[in-house]
Amino acid sequence: FSFLMTEALLIFSPETSLLRSFSRKVKVRVHWALQLLALLCALLGLGVITYNKHLNGKAHFVTWHGLTGLLTVLYAGGHLMLGMCSLWFTTLVTSVSWYLAMLCPLLTSLVIMNQVSNAYLYRKRSQH
Repeated sequence: FSFLMTEALLIFSPETSLLRSFSRKVKVRVHWALQLLALLCALLGLGVITYNKHLNGKAHFVTWHGLTGLLTVLYAGGHLMLGMCSLWFTTLVTSVSWYLAMLCPLLTSLVIMNQVSNAYLYRKRSQH
């Protein structure tokens, strides 16, 4: 996750990018692909951890490690949403499509949090 996010940001760096000689169009596509892969890794990791917690009957997001991981995913999601405010994105995606694109990460986050909450609350209720 962190490797992909870092490399996606460094794509545009004139000093450190491996794609220095490529066109801006190619760099934008590689940036987009790396950001998407990073997001998928984050969501997959969050899903696997949540499922493991559910199987073992452990509480979610109660340790420093769990809370830091959740904050990291939320922070990265915020950076992705800020990317949707860029001149490139707002030029390409307009009107209702922009709002729908902005809702996708929010809806995904809400679905995941709902599943975690329901699994945790169901287990907690069944124990009493």
